[in-house]
Amino acid sequence: MSTLSQGRVVARREWNPGLFTLSVEAEVAPFVPGQFLNLGLMLDGQMVRRAYSLASAPGAHLEFYVTEVSGGALTPALVRLEPGAALWVDPKPQGFFTLDWVPPAEELWMVATGTGLGPFISMLRAGEALRRFQRVVVVHGTRHAAELAYAEEIAALAVQHPGRVARVPVVSRDPQAPDALHGRITQALATGELEERAGVAISPERSHLMLCGNPAMIDELLALLAARGLNRHRTRKPGHITVERYWD
Repeated sequence: MSTLSQGRVVARREWNPGLFTLSVEAEVAPFVPGQFLNLGLMLDGQMVRRAYSLASAPGAHLEFYVTEVSGGALTPALVRLEPGAALWVDPKPQGFFTLDWVPPAEELWMVATGTGLGPFISMLRAGEALRRFQRVVVVHGTRHAAELAYAEEIAALAVQHPGRVARVPVVSRDPQAPDALHGRITQALATGELEERAGVAISPERSHLMLCGNPAMIDELLALLAARGLNRHRTRKPGHITVERYWD
C-alpha cells in the first residue's frame, strides 16, 4: 500500500448500467494523454488494484471510463462508489500508448471498442491531436447505442473544427441505432463504409491508426490493414499502426 496514495471520488456519471465514468481527486505525477494509473480498494482485507486509462486532460480531475466486469475482482466495487468515497491511486502514471510515439502523418485514426475510447478522450481534451494532425477520425465501436459514451463531446469537436474532426460510431447489436454504422468495425472497414462515413480513405502515405480495446478487433484490423500495406509501428521499424490491448 505504500506505493499508493488516497484519492476521493468527486463525481460519477453512469452512461448505461455497468458503464460509468469516475472523476477522482488525487495527487499524482504529471501524465501524458494515453497513459494509465492503477486504482485500488481494500476488499475482504486485501488490496485489489487494476490499471485504468485516464480519460482526462492533464491538470483536470482524474477521469476513468470503466465498464463493470461480471465476476471481476475490482469493477463491481468501483461501480458502487459515490462522490465522497475514498479509493487508492497509484501516483505514478504508466504506459506508452501516447502521441509521443506516433510518427508524423496527415491523418490520425483513433479506433476504439468500448472503454478503449478513454485514452483518446484524454488526447482530444489536451488538444495535441489537433495540433499535430490535419484531420482526426474517431471511431467508437459498441454493442448498443446507449454505450456510445462521450458522443456529444466528440460531436461538438467536429462542429468546432469542421473538416478536421470526424466521428464514426459503429454499433453491433442495435440495428436501429441512429447515425451509426451497423455491425463491427472490422466489417465496416472491409465493406468501405468506415472510410465513406469518415470522408477520407486510409492510406500508407498519409494515415496513422491507433487501435485500443478488444484484442480480437485489433488482430482482425491488423490483418485487414496489412493487406493494404499498413503495418505495426515499432521504434526501430516505423509503421502505420499503434495498439493498446485491454485484455488478453
